[in-house]
Order: sequence, then C-alpha cells, then structure tokens
Amino acid sequence: MIALRHTFTPLMLALVLAGCATAPEPRDAQLSVPASFKEASSANTTTDVSAANQGHWKTAQPSEAAPRGAWWQAFDDAALNELQQQAEAANPSLAVAAARVKAARASLGSAQADRLPQVGINAGVARQKYAPAQQGAAEGTNLPPGTVWSAGLSASYEVDLFSRVANSVNAAQADAQASEATYRSVLLALQADVAQAYFQLRTLDADVAVLERTLGLRQETANLIGKRRDAGDVSELDVARARTELATTRAELQGVRGQRAQVEHALALLLGKAPANFDLAPKPLTVEAKVPVVPAGLPSALLERRPDVAAAQAQLMAATARVGQARSAVFPALMLTANGGNASYELRDLFDWSARAWLVNAVLSMPLFDGGRNKANITRAEAALDESVASYRQTVLAAFGDVEDKLSGLSAVRGQTESLDEALVAARRSADLADKRYRAGEDSYLTLIDTQRSLLAIERQAVQVRGAWASTTVGLIRALGGSWGEPAAARASATQATQANKPL
Repeated sequence: MIALRHTFTPLMLALVLAGCATAPEPRDAQLSVPASFKEASSANTTTDVSAANQGHWKTAQPSEAAPRGAWWQAFDDAALNELQQQAEAANPSLAVAAARVKAARASLGSAQADRLPQVGINAGVARQKYAPAQQGAAEGTNLPPGTVWSAGLSASYEVDLFSRVANSVNAAQADAQASEATYRSVLLALQADVAQAYFQLRTLDADVAVLERTLGLRQETANLIGKRRDAGDVSELDVARARTELATTRAELQGVRGQRAQVEHALALLLGKAPANFDLAPKPLTVEAKVPVVPAGLPSALLERRPDVAAAQAQLMAATARVGQARSAVFPALMLTANGGNASYELRDLFDWSARAWLVNAVLSMPLFDGGRNKANITRAEAALDESVASYRQTVLAAFGDVEDKLSGLSAVRGQTESLDEALVAARRSADLADKRYRAGEDSYLTLIDTQRSLLAIERQAVQVRGAWASTTVGLIRALGGSWGEPAAARASATQATQANKPL
C-alpha cells in the first residue's frame, strides 16, 4: 500500500499539471497593423479643411462636452437627435440583440454556479413490503409492509482539478462579452442607418426644392413662349419644346417624390413604426448644415473602438476556453457528495437523535473507453478555434478596408464640391445670359434649353454631393466605431446605454 501511494502521488501531480494547461494559449491572428491609414492625408480628417476645399460647408469639430457615444450630436440637428432616441427605444432588431445579451448573461450565471457547492433539501415518505428473501427470512415468512419517513440535506461539489468548470465559466463569460459587443454593433449600425436615412431624406427634399423651382421657371417660360407664338415672334416648334421641358421636369419631380416616400418608409421601420404612422416634414439640406471633421486616429486604436472587432475577439476567447473544456473531459473528475438527515418508521420519531443518518462520498472517475467521443469533441473545438481566428482576422481586415473606403469617399466628395461650386457659378451665369439673349431674339430657344438643362443637372448634382458629404461622414464615424473619445469611455457609455435603454 505504501509503494502504491508513492507511485500514485507523482502520477496525480503530473495529471494536475497537465490539467492546468488544458486551454491553449490565445492564437496569434498574424495581423499586420499599419501605422496610419492610407487615405487619411487625402481626406484631411485630422486638420481643418480650407474654405476653398469646403465649398459652402460649415465644419464643426467634435465637442468634448457631448455625451460619449452620442456622435450624431456633432451634426447639431434637433430632428436627428429626436429620431435617434425613438430608434433606440423601439427598434425591433435592437430589442432582439438586447434579449440575446440577457440570455448570455443568464448562461454566464449558470456556468458560475458550478463553482459553488450545490445544496438541496428533501423530505418524503415511502411504504414498502419486503419479500422474505430480501430480509434473509425463511421462505413463507409473512413480513408486514413498513412505512419510512425521511428528511434531510444533500450537497455536492466538483473539485475542479483540470479546469473543466473554469474553462466553462471563461467560455460563458467570453460569450457574454461577445453578445454585449454585438449589441453595441447593432446599436451603432442602427444609429448610422437612421442618420444616413435622415440625410438622404433631407437631400431628396433639397432635390425636390430644386425641381419645384425649375418647374416654376419652366412654366413661366412656356407661358412666355405661348404669348410670343400668339404674337408671331416664334414658331410652334419652340412651344412644343417648352411643353416637353415642362412635362419632363414634372416627371422628374414625381420620381424624386416617390423616392422620398420610400426612404421615409425605410426610416419609419428603423424607428419601429408602421410607415402609415410616420411622417417627417420636408426640410431641404442646406449648405449651412454642420458636418463634423472626423479624426481618423490610428489603425491600432480601431481594434479597440469597433464593436464588431471586440465581438470577434470575444468569440475567439470563448473558442479557446472551449478547447480547454473539451480536453479536460479526458482527465479524472473528482466529485464530493454528502447526505444527512433523519429517517424513522413513525412520523413522531422522525427527529429523534437515534433516527439520524448520513453519508459522505468522494468519487474519482475517468473515462477509459468512449468510442472516440472525447477525441472528436476536442477536434471539433480546435476546428472551431481555427474558424474563430480566421473570422477575427477577416473582421479586422474588413474594418481597415471600411475606414479606407470612407476616407477616400470623403476625399472624393470634397474634390467634387470644389469643382461643382465653380461649375454652378458658371452655369447660372450662362443660363442668365441665354435667357436674356433669347428674350432679345439674339439666340434660339434650343440654346436656352441646353443652358437650362445644364444648370438643372449641376444644381441637382450639387445637392446630391451635399448629401453624400453628410452620409459619408456618418459612414466614417460608423467605420471608426462611433466615438471620438477614449476606447474605455466609449465602451462604458455603450454598456450604460444597453442597461438603461433595454430591460436586460
């Protein structure tokens, strides 16, 4: 017995040391994080843009006084602020994400319960008639039935020798963190979608205003040409052309109004409302609208700010813990159990001292043959870990690409704004001169139509670029993670929003 004990001790020590390392070290995603964004310099996001490059835009630096995470407040638009509040309060997709956070936290609580002893109480009564052979009595002995009353406590506890419970808790904790990060990602996407839909509506309102003004001018021109035709100054061809332009402009106006209705319906759904119950008054996007200059920061900081990257990283950690959980299944498990209480044939004697009974048990179990189940589970967990590593790497690369796309988009929009400002001045001058020359009889109506068409096209393009500036800025904010503050502060703000706005 002594020799066996000395042999068994080193074996158990080796098993314990092996169990401590059941979970592998966190995998290296082999990412090459750039020192800076390629398009940051061309987008001029970290410095003030000159007036020539801004066109008519009035930029605003992000305000440090604004609540962390409420990035849309930098646009200084009360209507947008109100829409964001409505969306956070009633959007169904956000409610789904919040429910998943609640479920993940409950799963974490369930996993953490395994770290503590499980204690229960029991009470009952049993009536049984034994056969003579069961009691060692002679054949034919008539044993009367008996009643046994019992009451007691039971307890059980698993000694976590090989980190099975610890790995389970770590996996559940990482799952909860991933769920919370996913909630923040859904929230950020919702906020960006609301802002972009809002600016798209305002852009369409501005487009409608341009077309309505043009339609009025077309109507005045058609009336003028009709009078000149009656006076014999122009031919019927000019009248037909004027009516064509009038009808074409009216058709374009109807099409833009239809687009606006569709965008308004989409915005209503984001707010958790039926389209029939939502109506946003027209408000054209003006050149005085504030659009913040967003600092891109460093690519390394992006890994901390973006919630989808945080979710992918948490999923990677959960997969790592599950590998350890699967590996621990091949090692011994030590379970401690205890039962104590009283039992008697009569209820009145149940709590007598002589009726006490107890049992203490320690069981060390280890699988010997399971048909390869545990090995398959380990392989599956390791494959899931490989998938999580690749998914994390893909998420990070996509985040870098998303920011670069938005930066290059902003750069292009600013260049377009500068060029369109010059083109708009020239087109208005050309249209004014063509109108005067036509009225004086120095040019044909065809020349006037061409200049008016060119002016309308440039005005509408300028409106669209104005909306694209705001929309692309929103996209950049979303790509950067939605906040200009410190990552920890941003995460704290998002967690507070999750707990405050949703019944988790």
